[in-house]
Amino acid sequence: MATTATMMAAKDALKIHEIVLYPDPVLAKMCEPVTVFDAALRRLVAEMFESMYVGQGIGLAAPQIAITKRLTVIDVSFKKDPKDKLVLINPEIVETRGRQVEEEGCLSLPDIREKVKRAAWVKVKAQNEHGEWFEVEGEELLARAMLHEIDHLNGVLFIDLISRLKRELVLRKIRKMQKNGEWTAL
Repeated sequence: MATTATMMAAKDALKIHEIVLYPDPVLAKMCEPVTVFDAALRRLVAEMFESMYVGQGIGLAAPQIAITKRLTVIDVSFKKDPKDKLVLINPEIVETRGRQVEEEGCLSLPDIREKVKRAAWVKVKAQNEHGEWFEVEGEELLARAMLHEIDHLNGVLFIDLISRLKRELVLRKIRKMQKNGEWTAL
């Protein structure tokens, strides 16, 4: 018979959400603002971090787990530095500078990587899980991650930012993987 402590631990265990794969229509939707900042939201944030880590990612947006809210989590250190954990709720891009072209991937597009042009530096205004507004700046990988995840909240995927020819090649690869049963959720 399970002890009360064991049952409580099971009840409190974080849910690992399944990552939604392209071409699921939820990925193309504009997300709604978060308006309630409560314990349920803080739990969702914790679950998003755990789901992101299980998927081996450095960023996860709510639509990637079929929730159309303006919420994303980022950890460019992938658990190495707790200070790198970033929660962006209702984020707004304030300013961008420079350009970088680097390879990107996405948990909703497994095994797909392409070079994408993005700003090299970004300043974002967002709310934390308590509803408090703050600004954060990022450059290089952090800038890329913030811009990538905010794009998700606006229904934009990184493959929408590459040339038509490259996008067609990516879509052909995805169709082949789907046909072969290799396009499965993480």
